[in-house]
Parts: sequence; structure tokens; C-alpha cells
Amino acid sequence: MLGKTTSLNIRTPEGVAFEIPIASPFSRCLALAIDTAVIVALTIFLSQVMWALSVMTSSIPTLGRVVGDFGSGAMVVMQFLVATGYGMATEWLWSGRTVGKRMMRLRVIDERGLSLGLKQVVIRNLFRLLDMLPSMFYLLGGISCLLTKRCQRLGDIAAGTLVIRETETAPPSLEEFVRAERNSFAAMPHLEARLRQRTTPEEARLVLDAVTRRNELDPGARLELFGQLAAYFRERAEFPDEITIGLSDEQYVRNVAATLFHRASV
Repeated sequence: MLGKTTSLNIRTPEGVAFEIPIASPFSRCLALAIDTAVIVALTIFLSQVMWALSVMTSSIPTLGRVVGDFGSGAMVVMQFLVATGYGMATEWLWSGRTVGKRMMRLRVIDERGLSLGLKQVVIRNLFRLLDMLPSMFYLLGGISCLLTKRCQRLGDIAAGTLVIRETETAPPSLEEFVRAERNSFAAMPHLEARLRQRTTPEEARLVLDAVTRRNELDPGARLELFGQLAAYFRERAEFPDEITIGLSDEQYVRNVAATLFHRASV
């Protein structure tokens, strides 16, 4: 059996590195059990609706025969649509989560660490029909999860996706954050003072929240957020090139946060 990789290591184009834990086969099985129960419940409910419809139309001979003949074929189609459509709809609307994954704190992402695309959602759920073989026991999918390094079923491999485990990380305290940051802006105290004067309390809170919770963001969203914040504060701060050159957008914003909150901590 191949050695397992327990986390996905990501390095953004700006050189920011972080890890995302990969879901274990056991947690995925529990999520699958919950989702299966939801699918069965939906199927039973829709079956009851179709049965009620057939009873209501049975008193009308022609319509009753049409509904009766249509019912058996419709049941097969309905079961397929519920089984595949449930995963597609929930994973697309809930950013890679189904009911089971939400309860187990799991999520599907692109295997490069990016957000899930609609095409990937469709592919991985269509391949579920193959993963379920033989006889709905998920034998092929289970073997694939056990043998692949990153616990990917066949649908994940085809779609280029991973199932990750979501973790809650407590944001560092303000004192720990300020101590940990190396702030090159400190070489220009008069510009730091100007930055503090031009920054509202709401903007300061937004900056602190961004830097302390950065590891909770998807890589794409993280780059976009810090790019927008850096562009905004570059216009407000006006620090010289010899201080800002070489700084990534994220490091620039972290310097802004250290500048804004250093005064409150001294």
C-alpha cells in the first residue's frame, strides 16, 4: 500500500506556504453514510408523492393508465437523478459540502488547493456510479481511497479533486501578532503616524481580521483579498520603494496591521 499524505502543501505565487489536512477514509465513510441516509429519505418521499399521484388519478381510466405506465420508468429515472443530483447540487451550492460533509467538517476542493469548479462537481458525481460498484458497496471507490496517497476515489482522480478536513484555528492574540511581525515600515515613523491617522477603526479591524484568519481562506480568495487590501493601503500609506520593494501583497498588509496595532500595545 502506498504511503499516505496527510496534508496538502500549497505555496502561492507570492511565496506564501500553508497546509490543508486531507480527510481520512474513515471520516469520508461516515459522511457517505449520512448522505446515503439523506438520499434514501428523499427517494422515499418522492416515491410517496408519485404513489399519491397515481391513487388520485386511478379513478380516471385513461389518465390512470398513463400515470401507471409512466410510474415504473419514472421511479428508475428519479432514483438516478436523486443519487447523482443530490451531490452535484449540494457540493456546488455549499462550496464542496454535502449534508454529510458539513456534519463531519469535510469539504471538496480542487487538488491544487483552488475552489471547486462546476465541471469538477459534475464529473466526480457522475463517476460515483463507477465508485459504487459492485452492487452499491463502494468497493472500487473504497479501494481507490486506500491505495492512493491522498485518499482519492476514482471520481476525485477523474475530476482532479480532494476531500479535505476543515479545522478551526484560534486567531493569535494581538500582543503575539505584533511581537511576531517584522515590520519594515517602522523605519519611517512619520509615515506610520500618517497611516494611523488616515485609517478608520473599521478598516483597522478588517486588516487585523484578514491577517489573523488568513490560513482559513482558500488560496485564490486569499490572494484576491490581500491584493485588494494592499492596493488600497498603498494609496493611503505612500511608503518609499526602498521599503516596499519585494514585499508581497500579504506581507504589505501584515506590515500595515503591525503599524496600526503597535501603538495600541506600547
